[in-house]
Amino acid sequence: MPEPVTLPHDAMIGTLRDPSASHDIGYFPGGVWEYTKSFEVPAEWRDRRMALQFEGVYRDAMVYVNDDLAASEPNGYAEFTVDLDPFLRYGEENTVKVNCRAGEDSRWYSGAGIYRPVHLWMKNPVHLAIDGVWITTPEIDDHGAVVEVAAEVQNDTAHTVTVRVACEVLNPAGDTVASGDIPVTLRSHTTATARQRLAVADPSRWSPDQPHLYSCTTTVTDAESAELDRDATAFGIRSLQLDPAHGLRINGESVKLRGACVHHDNGPIGAATISRAEERRVELLKAAGFNALRSAHNPMSRAMLDACDRHGVIVMDETWDMWTENKVNHDYALRFEERWRSDVAALVRKDRNHPSVVLYSTGNEIPEVGSPLGAARARDIAEHVRSLDPHRYVTTGVQPMLAIRGLIAKIPEILGLMETPDSSEVSEPQPAEDAGSQGVNTQMAMWAMVKDQVMQSPIIAEGLEEVSASLDVVGYNYVSNRYLIDHDLFPNRVIVGSETNVTDLGRDWPVICAHPHLIGDFTWTGWDYLGEAGIGRIGYDDEDPVDEGVPGVVAPFPWLVAHTGDIHITGVRRPASYFREIVFGLRQEPFIAVQRPTHAHKQIAYSGPWSWSDALDSWTWDGHEGTAVDIEVYSADGEVELVLNGRSLGRQPIDDFRTKFAAAYEPGELVAISYTDDEETARTALRTAAGPLSLVAEPDRTEITADHTDLAYVSVHISDANGIVNPGANRPVEVTVDGPGVVQGFASADHMSLEPFGSTTCTTYDGQALAVIRPTGPGTVDLTFTADGLAPAICRLTVSES
Repeated sequence: MPEPVTLPHDAMIGTLRDPSASHDIGYFPGGVWEYTKSFEVPAEWRDRRMALQFEGVYRDAMVYVNDDLAASEPNGYAEFTVDLDPFLRYGEENTVKVNCRAGEDSRWYSGAGIYRPVHLWMKNPVHLAIDGVWITTPEIDDHGAVVEVAAEVQNDTAHTVTVRVACEVLNPAGDTVASGDIPVTLRSHTTATARQRLAVADPSRWSPDQPHLYSCTTTVTDAESAELDRDATAFGIRSLQLDPAHGLRINGESVKLRGACVHHDNGPIGAATISRAEERRVELLKAAGFNALRSAHNPMSRAMLDACDRHGVIVMDETWDMWTENKVNHDYALRFEERWRSDVAALVRKDRNHPSVVLYSTGNEIPEVGSPLGAARARDIAEHVRSLDPHRYVTTGVQPMLAIRGLIAKIPEILGLMETPDSSEVSEPQPAEDAGSQGVNTQMAMWAMVKDQVMQSPIIAEGLEEVSASLDVVGYNYVSNRYLIDHDLFPNRVIVGSETNVTDLGRDWPVICAHPHLIGDFTWTGWDYLGEAGIGRIGYDDEDPVDEGVPGVVAPFPWLVAHTGDIHITGVRRPASYFREIVFGLRQEPFIAVQRPTHAHKQIAYSGPWSWSDALDSWTWDGHEGTAVDIEVYSADGEVELVLNGRSLGRQPIDDFRTKFAAAYEPGELVAISYTDDEETARTALRTAAGPLSLVAEPDRTEITADHTDLAYVSVHISDANGIVNPGANRPVEVTVDGPGVVQGFASADHMSLEPFGSTTCTTYDGQALAVIRPTGPGTVDLTFTADGLAPAICRLTVSES
C-alpha cells in the first residue's frame, strides 16, 4: 500500500534484512520503488519555466510527468534536472512519478529511493541558469582580492532582450564590500555569460582554521528595473598552490591533510541526506582531529559540502568506484561509457563554488588504469575535469594489485620464490561475473599479507607511471611503502594516501610530516557505515568460522556494519579515534582501552587489514572480577605507567604509539601516566560505574527548526550518578513522542542488531543508544524514554518556525 513519506527518504532502510541478500549492502534486500506527487499548476504559470532538480535518486531513476517519460538517470549519485514545461497541464492537477531500483549494484549500503533533496524551480523566461553562477578568486594578496562572478543568463523568449545583471558581495559580517552592474543582450533562445571582476579590500580568507565565508547576490532586472531572477551564492576567498617542495598550500601556508574516507549513509537514518545529519557528522569528525574528508566513492552531498565550508574541512570529492569493469554484477560500469562526461559536469557544477573542495577524484581502485588504454582514459577524464574547473586539482585512488594485470600471479616471482605457502593462497582476480566486495575485499586482505615485500618491485612503478603522470596528485590506496621509493624515481610527483589503515598510521604519519611531497592521509574509514559487513571486525573462534585457506573478510548474517570506522554509526568515538588523535599530535593525555573480558582466553579467528582491537574505554565489567584482561594504552611519550587502585602495575615502553598491560579486573580506578625522560607529562583515568544506575537522555540541541532539513539527536545511556556508562547494563529502551515530531531512527552501535532502525524500541549496546527525532511542525516535543528497572528519562525539544 502507498504510504506518505517526507523527502529526503531512504526506501531501503525500512525493509527487513534477509540472510539471502547481499553482504555488500548489510543484508538489506534490493527492490523497486515508486514515488508519486500530485499538485495543481495554475493557468497563469503557463509563461513561467518550471523544472525539478534531483540531488540524487538511487538508482536507475525514471521520471514521468503525467505518465509521459520526462527524464532518466542511471547514476544513483549524479544530480540531474527535469524540464517540466513540455509535460505540464495548466489549470489542472499534475502528477510526477519517479521509479527507481536497487540490487546487486553496490559494494556497500547504497540505500534506495529519493534519498537526497529535490528542488522545484519556477523562473521567468529570462533567468539565471540553475547553478549558473560561478565565483572564483583569481587574484589575492594581503591588500585585496579580485572576485570574478560569471553568471549564465538564459533567454527562453522568441525575442532579443537586454537585461541588467547586478552583483553584490557581502563579507562574513553581512556588510556589502563590492558591487557591480552591467547590461547583457541575449538573442532569442540563447545563453550568455555575464562576467564581472569585483575588487574586495582586506579580504578575510577561507582556511581550515578560519573558514570565513562571503556571499554574492546576483540579480537580473529588465528594462523597467523589474526583478526577473535572483541567486545567493556562498563562496570563500582562498588561494591554492601545489608542488613537491612545499606540498599543498592554502593561502601560502602548507597544510597536511588529516583525512577520513566517509561513505554517504547516515547510520540509523540510512542514506537519507538530511542537512543536520550531514552537519553533525562533519562537526564530530573535525572534533576528532580530521581536517579533510574524501567522499568514498561517489559525489558528496550539497549539505555536507556546505557543512565543510562552514567548519573548515577540506574535501576530496570522488566520482566513481568503477569505470568500465564491473566490481559488482549490475553496477554502474554497464552505463559508464555513455555517461561519464555528464557525470563529471554534474560534479563540477555542484562543487565549483565551495572553498572546501580542493581535489576532484576521478575514481577509486579502477582496474583499467594499469593498462595503456586505461591510462589514456584516465587522462581523458582528468582533462575533462580541468576543462570545466582549472582551479582545483585532480587525483585518483590507485591500487596496484587491482590495476596491474597479473600482479598477483607474479607475487612468488617478485618474492624470489618458486613455491611458498603464501602463494598457494593467492589467486588471480575474479572475473566480472563473480566480482563483488567478497572478491575485491578478499583480494585486498590477501594483498595486505604480502604488500610490504611486493612494494619494492619495479613492476609497480612501471605499471602505474602513465596514469600517475596524468594526475596533479597521485592517490595511493594501501601502498604507503612506496611513498619514498617513488619520490626518488619521480621527484615531481605529489602523493596523498588516499586510502589507508589505522594500523599503519603510527609508521606513516611521521613520514608524511617529514616530506612535503606527501600531502596527507585518508583513513578507511572516519565514520563506520552500513554494508561491507564485518570487514573490520575481530572474530573469535567460537563465533566466526573461516573458510579453509581464504581470509574470512565477509561476515555472515546478521552482521550489519563494516565495523571499521573511527566513529560508530551513532557518533560515539572508538578507541582507534583517540589513537589517531595522539599520532596526529592533537592529544597529550594517554588513552586507555580495555579488551572485553567476555572474550578472555578465546582465540582470534579473524583480524583483517581494516581491524583494530576489540577494546573499549571502560573499567566497568560486572561479573568479571578476577578475570585477566588485556589493557591497551596509547601515548606519544616514551613510556607509560599503569596504576590500579593505587598499586603500580609497572611501566612499559611505548612502541608505535601504544603498549599493552595485563591485569586481573577489579572495580575501582585505573590510571595511565605517561613519561618522557622520566618526567610525568600527562595522565588519564577510567573509573568503575558504582551505585544505582539511571537512564539518561541528552539531546545535542534542545531548540530545532520546523523544516525538513533539521533533526535532533538524543544520546541515551545507562550510567551512574557520575555519568559513567555501564557497558554491561543493556536492555530495551522505548521512546514515546508527544508533539510535532517523529522517530526518524533509533539505533545502537550493535554490529549485529536485528532491530529495525525505524522502531520506537532499541536495545542499548555497551550501555548506549541514539534516537533521531525529525520535526513535523512548530511547537514543543516531549520525549520519554523508558526501560525496565530504571526511572524514565524525559527531555523536551522546542521546535521553532523555519
